[in-house]
Amino acid sequence: MARIEGERSLLVGAGVSAVGIGMYVPFTLVFFHHVTGLSFAVVGMVLTATGLTGLAFMPLAGSAVDRFGAKRANLVLYAVRAVGFALYPLATSLPAFAAVTLITALADRSFPVVQQSLIGEVAHGSARDRLQASLRALQNAGMGAGALLVSGVLALWGTDGFTWTALGNSLAFALAGLLVSRVRPVRDGATGSAKRPPAGYRMVLRDRPFLGLTAANFLTALGYSALSVLFPLYIATWLHGPDSLTGAAFTVNTALCAGIGVLVAGRVRRSGARRTRSAALGSLLFAAAFAGQIVLGTVRPGQTGLLIALLAIVVVYTVGELIHSPSGGALSVSAAPEPVRGRYLATYQLSYSLATALAPSLFTALLSVDGRLPWALLTVAALGAALALIRLEPHLPAEAVHAEPPAPAAADGPRSPAPAAV
Repeated sequence: MARIEGERSLLVGAGVSAVGIGMYVPFTLVFFHHVTGLSFAVVGMVLTATGLTGLAFMPLAGSAVDRFGAKRANLVLYAVRAVGFALYPLATSLPAFAAVTLITALADRSFPVVQQSLIGEVAHGSARDRLQASLRALQNAGMGAGALLVSGVLALWGTDGFTWTALGNSLAFALAGLLVSRVRPVRDGATGSAKRPPAGYRMVLRDRPFLGLTAANFLTALGYSALSVLFPLYIATWLHGPDSLTGAAFTVNTALCAGIGVLVAGRVRRSGARRTRSAALGSLLFAAAFAGQIVLGTVRPGQTGLLIALLAIVVVYTVGELIHSPSGGALSVSAAPEPVRGRYLATYQLSYSLATALAPSLFTALLSVDGRLPWALLTVAALGAALALIRLEPHLPAEAVHAEPPAPAAADGPRSPAPAAV
């Protein structure tokens, strides 16, 4: 398989930026409290307000990608994040902190849109699936390394180390941007030379198959939120297990994603499975893991049995994630027409953002009634996502469904016309 020009730089850059993310995400409130000197309440209020504003900015990021290209937008976002973290130690007043956080939040929320668009800009066919898997593996490894790194810094310098961590984040994002600048976008000759047709979000809203794909992803995205939001609460309040089980679950998930993510995705890709079907298989494994939680919450075994069962469920969940993520990501990128890919992917990424925003209140409300209810909801959602993906398959473009064009079948008679791509 042909390598992408600058692929190594792109992957290393993603890993480096993930180290920066891992250095502050696990300690977000504490991190900003010590860097700025503001109270936890003020920091939390500002982060919530700026995070919601960042979501509203995502459609503009999609338009910017379509107008200026994903690589340029990617470099701008890396630069904004680098400058933002360099300024955090100076933002000790509320107005200054709010201003810096707002600008940084706009870049953080828009980055997934731009990153996915960049994959579509530099890779075609099965290379997109491979790149998706490699990026995910490196991002998991980088975030784990960043969390370990900041733990070491805090052990050596105490809370004063958070200031150095902020500067380290700035350096990480700057270095990542420098590496990504070496990537060379590749365009098809026909689309690269043709004049781009005028199109906006109305085109996206008229594309029912793509909106169906986005809705199916919302159902799966609720499952992605379960490990970080629901899992710790479920262990503590329903299973009455030790907090160490949560740490063990996260460790297993991160290790598997970083260690075998590329291998699993490669096996799926070499099998020739359609992206819709491999993504549906990932959703089915999610459903199996969630159903296992219902059984576990009903039986409630002893500590040893609980540990073994939870780790087995996490393994099933993680394998589902490793199968679904590359296929689902490449499916969305390939289903988006190139001239408006940024707008399409901004719409698609809103499904993740909406699921992330709704998950805490939804899960806690159901958990207060019965600990098994949120898992039941997630099981139904995952099954619905799998069914929707299969039903959408004939309505999506063939180049999106197939990582590589299917071999033409030998025809004895007149060949029926191929269905028009949506």
